[in-house]
Amino acid sequence: MLAIRLPAEVENRLEALAQATGRTKTFYAREAILEHLDDLEDLYLAEQRLIDIRAGKTKTVPLEEVMKRYGLDG
Repeated sequence: MLAIRLPAEVENRLEALAQATGRTKTFYAREAILEHLDDLEDLYLAEQRLIDIRAGKTKTVPLEEVMKRYGLDG
């Protein structure tokens, strides 16, 4: 179960969409979450990696080395 508070404008848009299509607001909220969850997870992971790199906890590998390692150096 999930309860969320939305700005009035977003709530109104969601209500209008639900009424116009005969679907529920819950349907559209679920669809939006499923559509964007992967992107949010990727963003969080990238931000954490950047923090680790800046703190010296993670090393970077130059692109040329990665390409050479996997036989992609052309």
